[in-house]
Amino acid sequence: MTTFYLAETAQPIDVEVQELIIAGWAGREQAAIDEHIEELKEIGVTPPSSTPLFYRVAANQLITAADIQVLGEASSGEVEIVLIGTPQGTLMGIGSDHTDREAEAWSVAHSKQVCVKPVSQQLWRLDSVIEHWDSLQMSAYATFDGEEVLYQQGAVTGLLHPAELLKRFGLEQPQLAPGQVMLCGTLPVIGGVRASEAFRMVLEDPVTGRQLEHRYAVQSLAVVA
Repeated sequence: MTTFYLAETAQPIDVEVQELIIAGWAGREQAAIDEHIEELKEIGVTPPSSTPLFYRVAANQLITAADIQVLGEASSGEVEIVLIGTPQGTLMGIGSDHTDREAEAWSVAHSKQVCVKPVSQQLWRLDSVIEHWDSLQMSAYATFDGEEVLYQQGAVTGLLHPAELLKRFGLEQPQLAPGQVMLCGTLPVIGGVRASEAFRMVLEDPVTGRQLEHRYAVQSLAVVA
């Protein structure tokens, strides 16, 4: 059971995550998809067979902790909006599709499973922003040698609207069933994909002035042959 909090009321909401889905290659424009494909081809990732692709990941990989452990030093984060189905309706937060880049070179599906997926504990109601969805802004900041730098930044207009994304997933309405969680796609990286000591994600709603944020530190474990 994972406990989240509704940001506007601090109401705790317990969710038993049963299905974790990563929406890959979920860009709204083909040019943006191609840019991300080329970005990952540079580190050996095979292009997808179709877009978007919906990868399944073990439900217990979703966490809200401020620290994660990874094997080796070849993993990195990706800022993404996260949709979470709850008994109180579909909520949303900000998270990271933290991915093992070495594994990604030979199997994207496998690489998604290797690392946990950190998400914010504070959430908004999806229906509180869906009417002005395209105004939302995402950004990510990565820490290298103790210095935090801008790693990703952009509007959600680069990604499929949740109504369209969930339609392609097979749902008629932009709603997830209680226990379903979906990460909804990422933005291009500034300066190339690379591992960092920490990763901070921010979701901003300029219409209401609200902001969601989550930061996690990354501990690399030694690979022993």
